[in-house]
Amino acid sequence: MQSKKQTLLPKFQKTLEKMGENIKLARKRRNLTTIQVAERAGIDRTTLYHIEKGNPSVSLGAYFNVLRVLGLQDDFLKLASDDEFGRKLQDLKLIGKDNGK
Repeated sequence: MQSKKQTLLPKFQKTLEKMGENIKLARKRRNLTTIQVAERAGIDRTTLYHIEKGNPSVSLGAYFNVLRVLGLQDDFLKLASDDEFGRKLQDLKLIGKDNGK
């Protein structure tokens, strides 16, 4: 099965690229080579290269395994945890219900 190429708007691609840079910096701070991280994460070096470049076609599981090797797996729990926009939408719906009484 061939995977589809993921396309992102430039603004969002830059976000992924920044995340890749952060992962690369975390690897370097720990004095780990690309070979060490790739082996420990169960991926090949090419995949790690793509992660560090912010490639959107790399699986979420591969990103997670690299973060796990770096001891940053809890960062995944921070994703969408502070859903300010969602809370505002929910509050608007709740306020609307109160006005209907």
